[in-house]
Amino acid sequence: MFSKKQESTKIDREQRELIEHAQFRIKQKKNLFRHFIVFLAGAVLLIILNKFLDFGTNFRPGQVDWFVWAVLLWFFLFLIHFLNVFLFSSFMNKKWEHEQLDKLVAKQKEKIAKLQNKVDQEHPLPNSTEPKAINPNPPLNP
Repeated sequence: MFSKKQESTKIDREQRELIEHAQFRIKQKKNLFRHFIVFLAGAVLLIILNKFLDFGTNFRPGQVDWFVWAVLLWFFLFLIHFLNVFLFSSFMNKKWEHEQLDKLVAKQKEKIAKLQNKVDQEHPLPNSTEPKAINPNPPLNP
């Protein structure tokens, strides 16, 4: 029972990234679902406050009840959340970030190479094939 070695499972880097991405997506979708439930409950509460409890009946900008504007604003925020989860995350994910990073690094390397070529052309290094003799007694400058 205690003498047996337990086999340790090692997860390589790619698998770990896949698992972390899956966990992140699950969390995003779960939060979106919560937002939807809170939106529905909040919209019903606002309608009940206005229609049945006469809360804010004096406030009618443009002859439209105030709760309609509140629900529309909240729906707009929910729509942004929905688009962020299902649309923007699908093409602006980690893979896209890595590709953009690789492109920027390649551009920087290209600029550095151009600058190096320009420096080499403007200030070439001396091409002497003979090694210079080192003077063991350099002149002293008083």
